[in-house]
Amino acid sequence: MPKYRAVIFDLDGTLVNTLFDIAESINQTLLKLSLPTHAVESYRLRIGTSNRQLVADSLPTDKQHLLDTALPMQLAYYNAHFCDHSRPYPGILDMLDELKRRNFKLAVLSNKPAPFAPELTHHVFGENYFDLVLGQTQEHPLKPDPASSLFIARQFNLAPDRFAFVGDSAIDMQTARNAGMFAVGVTWGFRDRDELLENGCQVLIDHPRDLPPLLPA
Repeated sequence: MPKYRAVIFDLDGTLVNTLFDIAESINQTLLKLSLPTHAVESYRLRIGTSNRQLVADSLPTDKQHLLDTALPMQLAYYNAHFCDHSRPYPGILDMLDELKRRNFKLAVLSNKPAPFAPELTHHVFGENYFDLVLGQTQEHPLKPDPASSLFIARQFNLAPDRFAFVGDSAIDMQTARNAGMFAVGVTWGFRDRDELLENGCQVLIDHPRDLPPLLPA
């Protein structure tokens, strides 16, 4: 029997390059509040925790009282523009096709608020690749809590050690290890190799084509 039969993917920075659209949603909010904006590249180090924390980290330290004002503004802008520039990374579609050809169960687990995780995934990839897509809800806690990963395992009727967990951040690697899954770090995302290795990554890959050979049938 094959060792691995399912893969859980992080979304932002792993499957889809969402950096510009996320950064723009916050910068436009900051402009409306007459606050300084940030370079798009600087958001690489903010994305991944939670949307609320992302907005809080982008506000000046002396403007944290504006968080509850800024958050709905940012969400409204992102809702209207979440796919203006967001696209799959090169090679992602071919990798997904290969895994589906081999009958892997595929899921997405994101700390992105629940309405956006499935909407973005379905907009970019359609309805045929992923068997389950989860974002942040009260029922599905944020990574690195393993509860949502283990929920996916139960939904797929597979043991956690049958899963590879693929992501681009410390949080993803911690989630994988907390859930007892194979932690695969990707180097094309928002964080660097050292962060992944220091947080439990078991193997690094430099291109999506490198994933299927790690999961032999």
